[in-house]
Amino acid sequence: MSTRLSPSTLLLLLVPPLLWAGNAVVGRLVHELIPPMTFNFVRWALAFVLLLPLAGHVLRRGSPLWRHRGRFALLGLLGVGCYNALQYLALQTSTPINTTLMGSSMPVWMLLVGALFFGARVQPRQVLGALLSVAGVLVVLSRGDWGQLQTLRLVPGDGFMVLATIAWAFYSWLLVQPRDPPELRGDWSAFLMGQIVFGLGWAGLATAGEWQWADAHVTWGWPLAAAVVFVAVGPAILAYRCFGAGVRRVGPGTTAIFANLTPLFAALLSAAFLGETPHFYHAAAFVLIVAGIVVSSRR
Repeated sequence: MSTRLSPSTLLLLLVPPLLWAGNAVVGRLVHELIPPMTFNFVRWALAFVLLLPLAGHVLRRGSPLWRHRGRFALLGLLGVGCYNALQYLALQTSTPINTTLMGSSMPVWMLLVGALFFGARVQPRQVLGALLSVAGVLVVLSRGDWGQLQTLRLVPGDGFMVLATIAWAFYSWLLVQPRDPPELRGDWSAFLMGQIVFGLGWAGLATAGEWQWADAHVTWGWPLAAAVVFVAVGPAILAYRCFGAGVRRVGPGTTAIFANLTPLFAALLSAAFLGETPHFYHAAAFVLIVAGIVVSSRR
């Protein structure tokens, strides 16, 4: 894989954080209309239906998917079910600023997981790039006042978010392992469909638990329907497609640093749709995160 950022690679890496930021804003807009686990399950169920015309053949008997079902069950657990479920669990007992802070450690976990479990060599520039990126996210979270970080208090949800981040790091490294059949590796829709098939099982279990033990209810209407369509097409299909392609081009480490642009995109989208005004510290954070991207991707 290459670390050079061509225009097409740059576009691939920018699409996921933009769509994930939109996912956060939309999730905030409909959080009173549908429970979080149910929202996640419905999102992936619709994504499954939308992919059927492109990748329905992967479900047939004799498909390479079933010969490699163990790998796709693991990818589905980590990427579709586990990360989102743990993130939603974190938000039950932790604050958004705490969970976002834990999630901003993604580049660091990418480097650690790669070095410890996948034999990846960690370059000094990658470490520096990860630290600059994390510093940029901290600027956003502290709103330019480092004293605010001293008021943070850790709760069990913060631990769930750390586990979610580690799960995503393993998922990203598994994407670059050459263990998939060529029929699926060369077809992005079939490769994603293989993950969704098993991921829906994990997401369904989480949803069943939500309706069994929580006071769950859904308020259907056009706002919720539009939200489900957006998160199914954008964050659940396009973002995963672009993220996977980006990982194969530049590796999980650099891709994770681009993912830290999500809070900045979320700030801009919040200003547009939630009336939250951007501030000077957003620009400072953008400079730090871009600096981390440039440093980590240089030869």
